Amino acid sequence: MSTALERLKALTTKISSYELARKENLRTLETLFDTLKLGEKVGDFHEVFEFKAINLSGISLAEDDIGTIKEGKYLQIIGIKYDREAKVKNRNISLGYYGRVEKVDVDVRNTIVKFIIAWRFEKSFRTLEHYYTMLEKLPKSEETSADLS
Repeated sequence: MSTALERLKALTTKISSYELARKENLRTLETLFDTLKLGEKVGDFHEVFEFKAINLSGISLAEDDIGTIKEGKYLQIIGIKYDREAKVKNRNISLGYYGRVEKVDVDVRNTIVKFIIAWRFEKSFRTLEHYYTMLEKLPKSEETSADLS
């Protein structure tokens, strides 16, 4: 019994730490959004989550070499929007152009990388909530299994 209680406590602690990390990340993300002046292209901060993805050119986001610059490339934050009605469904939108990556101040480069990772962190929570809501709309397994008999 105590093992089940300990597992429940551990799970509760983990869930609450994720929620605290998410809230802190959202505050940081909004600050980075303002620092990078992304509102000029995006509008309101919360509209940044309407993008399907946000990518970066000129700097690696790969886990093993994150933040490494790609010499000779241009540093740019690229938002990808999906438009169901358009002929070309995905549209790339430049959210910020900074010039040759090797000429951009290291602090600015780091701020951009932090913004992208923080955005993806929050976007993953929103995606999780979206699919959770979709699953909730489906019939429960008891209802489905009764229909299959």
